[in-house]
Amino acid sequence: MPPKKRVTVHNKRVNHHVQRDYAERLNDLCIESSDESSKNTDSDDEGTEATFAVSMWDLNHCDPKKCSGRKLLRHNLIKNLKLGQRFQGLVLSPVGTQCVSPADKDIIEKFGLAVIDCSWAKIDETPFGRMKSNHPRLLPFLVAANPINYGKPYQLSCVEALAAAMFITGHRQEAKFYLSKFSWGHSFLELNSEVLDLYANCTDSRSVIQAQNTYLENADKVKDDRPMWPPSESDTESEES
Repeated sequence: MPPKKRVTVHNKRVNHHVQRDYAERLNDLCIESSDESSKNTDSDDEGTEATFAVSMWDLNHCDPKKCSGRKLLRHNLIKNLKLGQRFQGLVLSPVGTQCVSPADKDIIEKFGLAVIDCSWAKIDETPFGRMKSNHPRLLPFLVAANPINYGKPYQLSCVEALAAAMFITGHRQEAKFYLSKFSWGHSFLELNSEVLDLYANCTDSRSVIQAQNTYLENADKVKDDRPMWPPSESDTESEES
């Protein structure tokens, strides 16, 4: 009998240790799972890197330290184009005759998206004729969120222009990814959330223009007297583009 009793006591001790070890490992797995979930959430918040080509013509109008296009270049998220080089994809350009719309989704996915990095102050001397594309596009009404032109309509930085085109054409996660490289980037989507959703739910260039005009008419009727103050955080990583 005594040996049997000792065996029974021993088994209880073993079971106790096994249960405690199992509980500890289960707890560790829960913590790891929670950390991984948090990482995945953070990753989702930052969006997804584009699988299509993203390019720009850099006219050297901007301070390299402040230019959003140059920062994207440093992150290897954009490719430089030379003057005279034709781009087969969609180009955001003032010489466009159509507005970017969801109908342009396939063009971007097949041939890419490009922007012209130039200063609004030097727009008249920009050689648009040397930056050719079969698909030049204008952007509809949007408000800048970058620290230099915060609250100003149309005067978007390079990354804002690219993100807007991505968002409108159904590439929302890619838009978030590019904007995530700037501390103020999320403000662009927040500031333009309503109108961007309107554009993204259109079908073609004409319907985007109609949505823009309706939005502006309604905004004019319901005047908002709140001042559009810039972000309190000082940021010098964007330039008017």
